Amino acid sequence: MTDFNSELIAPKAKKIKKELTIHNDVRVDNYYWLNQREDKDVLDYLHAENDYTDAVLKSTEDFQKSLFEEMKSRIKEDDQSVPYKFNGYWYITKFEQGKDYPIYTRKKETLDAEEEILFDCNQMAKGYSYFKLGGFSVSEDNTLATFSIDTVSRRQYTIKIKNLLTGEILDDTIENTTGSSTWASDNKTIFYAKKDEVTLRSDKIFSHKIGEQVVDDRLVFVEEDDTFHTYVYKSKSKKYLIIGSSSTQTSEYRILPANNPEGDFKVFQTRERDLEYSIAHYNDSFYIITNKDGATNFKVQKTPETATTKENWTDVLPHREDVLVEDIEIFKNYLVVNERKNGLNLLRIMSWDNKEDYYLDFESETYTASIGNNPDFNSDVLRYSFNALTQPSSVIDYNFKSKTKEIKKEQEVLDKNFDKDNYTSERIWARARDGKKIPMSVVYKKGIKLDGTNPLLQYAYGSYGSTIDPYFSTIRLSLLDRGFIYVISHIRGSEYLGRPWYEDGKLLKKMNTFTDFIDCSKYLIEQNYTSSEHLYAMGGSAGGLLMGAVINLNPELYKGVIAAVPFVDVVTTMLDDSIPLTTGEYDEWGNPNNKDYYHYMKSYSPYDNVEAKQYPNLLVTTGLHDSQVQYWEPAKWVAKLRELKTDNNLLLLKTDMDAGHGGASGRFEALKEVALEYAFLFYLEGITD
Repeated sequence: MTDFNSELIAPKAKKIKKELTIHNDVRVDNYYWLNQREDKDVLDYLHAENDYTDAVLKSTEDFQKSLFEEMKSRIKEDDQSVPYKFNGYWYITKFEQGKDYPIYTRKKETLDAEEEILFDCNQMAKGYSYFKLGGFSVSEDNTLATFSIDTVSRRQYTIKIKNLLTGEILDDTIENTTGSSTWASDNKTIFYAKKDEVTLRSDKIFSHKIGEQVVDDRLVFVEEDDTFHTYVYKSKSKKYLIIGSSSTQTSEYRILPANNPEGDFKVFQTRERDLEYSIAHYNDSFYIITNKDGATNFKVQKTPETATTKENWTDVLPHREDVLVEDIEIFKNYLVVNERKNGLNLLRIMSWDNKEDYYLDFESETYTASIGNNPDFNSDVLRYSFNALTQPSSVIDYNFKSKTKEIKKEQEVLDKNFDKDNYTSERIWARARDGKKIPMSVVYKKGIKLDGTNPLLQYAYGSYGSTIDPYFSTIRLSLLDRGFIYVISHIRGSEYLGRPWYEDGKLLKKMNTFTDFIDCSKYLIEQNYTSSEHLYAMGGSAGGLLMGAVINLNPELYKGVIAAVPFVDVVTTMLDDSIPLTTGEYDEWGNPNNKDYYHYMKSYSPYDNVEAKQYPNLLVTTGLHDSQVQYWEPAKWVAKLRELKTDNNLLLLKTDMDAGHGGASGRFEALKEVALEYAFLFYLEGITD
């Protein structure tokens, strides 16, 4: 590692003692004052940390620029999506050379028809430091489209309406929404979800008639339970408008014929604690993915549209202990099921006449396959996507009748030196301290000797049942080509090995997530993939919490750690139900107003467990407008680490003053953040070009 300028003085946040008391337990938080986003002292501190990070990494500035250009150069700038047909039009998303944002277009009936530009986000983004098109929805008569924009990065979208025949933007403006909206069949009524101004929880569904005053919009549904959020959409069949309400482990739906927008929504199946279900409509039935009656890994059932309560549900695909049902896609003649077995994605094809039932073949252990965009019930073709750690992503059409595959598009890697055969991938298993076997997906350049000297970046998430599947990345090539091994650890808290794998890594079993990651690290060192002098760890959001917990438990294992938008002040945040997302998270982390959950949470909360000891080199990133993990969590954590840590290792905080949880909005701007992260790793490894 190049010696950084030790004369640089790191910022020191002032200490203002605040005592936080609950359950007769007192926590002292000296940096609580940092949670005032508009306060000059807070902004000055964040700017000082940014300046310090820039100064420490000044010698890497040119390298960061060249890394950015290197990563950008592999991406095809003038690119477009595979067209899909919906309601008489072909829809295409394209990017143009030198432009940062997508352009959404359509063509009527045939791909040879004249192109119609729906939304050019490059024009729409002008004048904003952040811009995001939340999505758009076209009326059934194809003449109007709702669209939504966020120019702050707090995921509070403003819905507007465009006349697609004239190009005119109508006066209707609906603020503080989730960004999605859906049309009734009358082509003049839209339904949308609004957010609570403080908590940002989506709690109300409204209907709006085009041209009428937004203040007069009809309130259709209020989600009173503050652990739930609500949303609205239309069934693929276009027959029903559907309101969903979800918490972490309970769901409820309401349905209304789309041709009766003034009617009242009818409850599909009343919510019951721990009953999860999702619905899809076809012909005269609803198809349901549910965990009813102890189906831990879910099953597929169906029910007549006239009798939707659970006693009427019958099996289409029964529950299996070793197979997780993740998704379904319904066609006129076939049911396609996205399953997961032993960690691997499976696509199962089942004909409604029961004559066919088989799986598509993927011949790999380090791949991702998922159902793509299939809006047409009558199609004989399944569109799905496939990629692997060593194989660029493809969009593939599979013909049910001929049983043939057609690759509609394969991701281009614009690097004359790239050859997928130069890389190798494998799946390996570490044994956790309680005996469970933890899978890891590994990729590296062929020819590397596993002698313990390789730099290795270990990545994981491990919360909410969210699974990080092994996927191809052109950006990651900048690591692999410089000798890094890249590892995804499929730890508990994800659903990689099914729903029980998730259940074993949440609430009062959350510690398994952290110890799994550590046990994977130890295994990688034992097997000579790397050593503690060359092992790096990375995680973001809840994965940033993982990073914070891991370095409190076993800091000696890691040379450096990147914690992106990290959720590190778990107890304080979960005790504040005014903070966005808090109440909806109780089923994931527990409610600390309950004494048992409080003490368990406190036992691993990274901020509460910072001690006077040595920590690895650390790069921490956040966004000032982050609505999911508030910027003050990483800011406070860094301030406390600076105060207590006993080493001279790097501790860097970088705050994006314009962005939120998802980072910068431009297509390539995000690569600058990656270039910073990679430069940090290369700096520690002494790699300079």
